[in-house]
Amino acid sequence: MEHKSMDKATAAGLLVAMGIIYGDIGTSPLYVMQSIIGTVPIDERTVLGGLSCIFWTLTLQTTFKYVILILRADNRGEGGILALFALVRRHAKWLTFPAVIGASTLLADGVITPPISVASAIEGLLKIYPDLQTVPIVLAIITGLFMFQIFGTKVVGRAFGPIMLIWFSMLAFFGIIWIAQDWTVLKALSPYYAYDLLTNSHGGESGFWLLGAVFLCTTGAEALYSDLGHCGRGNIRISWIFVKIALLLQYFGQGAWLISQNGQLLNGRKPIFELMPEWFLIWGIAIATAAAVIASQALISGSFTLVSEAIRLNFWPKVRLHYPSDQKGQLYVPSMNIFLWLGCVGVVLWFKESANMEAAYGLAITMTMLMTTALMAYYLHTRKVDMWWVVGFIILYVSIEGAFLVANLRKFVHGGYVSLFIAAAIIALMVIWFRANIIKMRLTEYVKLADYIEPLKELSRDMSIPKYATHLVFMSNAARTSEIESKIIYSIFQKRPKRADIYWFVHVDTMDDPYTMEYKVSVIEPDDVIKVNFRLGFRVEQRINLYFRKVVEDMVKKGEVDITSRYESLNKQNVIGDFRFVVLEKFLSFDNKLSLIEGLIMKAYFFIKDFTPSEDKWFGLDTSAVKVEKVPLIIRPVENVVLKRVD
Repeated sequence: MEHKSMDKATAAGLLVAMGIIYGDIGTSPLYVMQSIIGTVPIDERTVLGGLSCIFWTLTLQTTFKYVILILRADNRGEGGILALFALVRRHAKWLTFPAVIGASTLLADGVITPPISVASAIEGLLKIYPDLQTVPIVLAIITGLFMFQIFGTKVVGRAFGPIMLIWFSMLAFFGIIWIAQDWTVLKALSPYYAYDLLTNSHGGESGFWLLGAVFLCTTGAEALYSDLGHCGRGNIRISWIFVKIALLLQYFGQGAWLISQNGQLLNGRKPIFELMPEWFLIWGIAIATAAAVIASQALISGSFTLVSEAIRLNFWPKVRLHYPSDQKGQLYVPSMNIFLWLGCVGVVLWFKESANMEAAYGLAITMTMLMTTALMAYYLHTRKVDMWWVVGFIILYVSIEGAFLVANLRKFVHGGYVSLFIAAAIIALMVIWFRANIIKMRLTEYVKLADYIEPLKELSRDMSIPKYATHLVFMSNAARTSEIESKIIYSIFQKRPKRADIYWFVHVDTMDDPYTMEYKVSVIEPDDVIKVNFRLGFRVEQRINLYFRKVVEDMVKKGEVDITSRYESLNKQNVIGDFRFVVLEKFLSFDNKLSLIEGLIMKAYFFIKDFTPSEDKWFGLDTSAVKVEKVPLIIRPVENVVLKRVD
């Protein structure tokens, strides 16, 4: 039933899809043809070859790979590279590498998209005001956009669809007007012109290198998949028909204008604005700017979602997440917002013009697409698709995306190093966090809970020890009901004996399904020891305080637990007993003998951890009833300590 509803298309759904997912790919006509022509005289063969490359890239890459094939790989209705990874990760450990690289390069791309989209739109004003300083305007718009994130995008989101509908209609309208002046431009639909361009010279060098510029027309394809959960497969597929037609009409309209300028230099002119009459230009720039802001907003929201998924999958530090509204998918990540804003401001100040930003754009997202291809191929394999089809898929898309990657590598020295440097920093962060969690889990010591039931009951009855709490709740990493960390036992019995009437042990499992919300209660010893296991999807907010309260309420209704206070005076009045949470926060002990690599990973891990919120805030616990205890993480104790006693 879920899959059938995903395949349905509605008028409202189509409008939402138009506003949410086509911002990046929809604003590409602002700069793609300008990038293909470059600084050499306009040549008809280059124009026709560029148009042919654009048509076949949008057909093979965007339509066939993403809209037809990859949208099938939904994880309970959710899409995106980490949702795809969650589907296949249990089958092979090596799949972690493409997931980390793909997610990191996608986040790095988020630093380039807002500046290039907004700058390309604002630079249209130079046709009216040649001496205008565009950088301050671009910075003001981008800063305003990031400041707005704290309020959420629910209200503005309603306007996105109609604005993008106007944008695509405008692209199609002016495209048709110019195509009608030179119908011969449609011969570029033939793949011959793409082949001719790529195998011959352009401006004194191989036309193959133009693939780096051509690739800019499909950079937003990954967003189609990432926003699957917001829009549904049916809405994306139907709306893409209109969007693709509008984009192609605009590109071919620009081609017709460029052919009319054969032999001339562009000199900073943007073909998209040359198609518009003078009286409409200011309106066209305003609509283009609105579309660029929407493109940026979609990418920022996508980055927030990606980070929240990465946190649940242990790829990212547990940074603070905010949910500005109850609407599904509404999320605000303050630390990521600051990071993206600083990155965007840096890109604008460094490159200044959109033409310079094109050199940095595209290289990172090519890596994302290659990694998605690797994960998708393995997904097809797990779904028992015929091996020859899987091999064919790999050969076709590794060839296409490999060619784009090689062509884009040429951008490295011209600015591509910026996006790759950002991606490398994010990859390093993800690898450190992921590896550190594996080291911690591998070397955390667990003990049998059954061995401590009687001691816990005795401690609970020992009146010589002051009562710590009526209900003492420990957050635990032990997934098995029969086990508990030795550190928790140490905290209860040795660090400071903690007498309580009921001991609760709470564990949170992150599931591969995005929106799972389940729990299991194991009453190990009635009214003494209870273990609660939450199973939460990788897109579910960690509000353990709220969820735990719901569990207790359900248990009280079923008569499984008595939560009234055990103090005689309060018990007579049926006062509910106090609940106190204990969270163990580990620090790296000096008593460790680590390998060089593990030592560096753990030091980096704890250094980063100092800048993130504490565990109690991450779990959404009420800080007034939480005790955070620091415990040493002894990964490998130093052995054979030789000490000599002297008298």
